[in-house]
Amino acid sequence: MPDKLTDRLALAKAFMQTLPHAQSLGMQVTDMGEGRATITMPYDLRLVGDPSTGVLHGGAISALMDTASGASVMCHPSAPASTATLDLRIDYMRPATPGQAITARAECHHVTRSVAFIRVVATDADESRPVAMGTGTFTLERPPVAS
Repeated sequence: MPDKLTDRLALAKAFMQTLPHAQSLGMQVTDMGEGRATITMPYDLRLVGDPSTGVLHGGAISALMDTASGASVMCHPSAPASTATLDLRIDYMRPATPGQAITARAECHHVTRSVAFIRVVATDADESRPVAMGTGTFTLERPPVAS
């Protein structure tokens, strides 16, 4: 019988298939756990922001980071029914290396009654040098309480 982590990962992968933008960008959930999510996006020439260098557009990286962040909130032990981005601040540290996949690792590190706080880092193959780092807040819609 599968454990809870395996179940969550399967649910997350199924959920990603329902998100048109995630499908279009080729995003894949590679890890998910208690308030953390890792999602990878392959390099795609359609996402290049500067044809002279082949560097991916920051908007594609931003979408990846936002999606990973929302996923980290959704798999937090507080188990929200849904979430939406309130604020996401991203600092771009360097251009992503052309031809390499980008991976976003997000952690939901604090939850209040109605807001979740996240940290997220995006890297290419050189995981020691972030491409971008971010912090954000997400809404928490709680499931209705059974009476």
